[in-house]
Amino acid sequence: MTEGRLIVLTGPSGVGKGTLLKHLCQRHPALRVSVSLTTRAPRPGEIPGQSYIFVSREEFQSAIAAGALLEWAEYAGNYYGTPRQPVVAALHQGQWVILEIEVVGARQIRQNFPQAQLVFICPPAWATLEQRLKQRGQDSETAIQKRLARAKDELQAAPEFDAQVVNDNLEQAIQELEIHLGLVSENNFPIL
Repeated sequence: MTEGRLIVLTGPSGVGKGTLLKHLCQRHPALRVSVSLTTRAPRPGEIPGQSYIFVSREEFQSAIAAGALLEWAEYAGNYYGTPRQPVVAALHQGQWVILEIEVVGARQIRQNFPQAQLVFICPPAWATLEQRLKQRGQDSETAIQKRLARAKDELQAAPEFDAQVVNDNLEQAIQELEIHLGLVSENNFPIL
């Protein structure tokens, strides 16, 4: 059986990684999305086990110590990480697995899985990123400012990745992702 592909979407908070991922999965249902662990509290509408696997700080630290994570990072006071076993098992079964993770974690994936394809999602402008974070209504003003401060550093990392996609027009960004990831042929026919 052919080994699967590991795909990573990364970029600052608020660039629309989750929205792009949702649309990619609707168009390409064979994509398998890895569900991350986090120590943050669930947001309204998030489903434990589907949106994230919500764990305590102690459980997360145990997973780090056991080597059970492919990557992990601390972001805005909470831990986020990718469970190793389900991803490795899916890749061995020939599946395409996609991760939506932070830049620190994406760098770890690059080191551990050099064959992974990493795409950096960029905002069309700084003001747009700031507006998106505020309009989400999910974070306090302090948390938004922390996210924006971190975003300045993360945007500098864009050239490190295999491709950069500006998320200004949703349909155009999805089409660019499909091409970069090899999800469609030159004639725009689905491959997966």
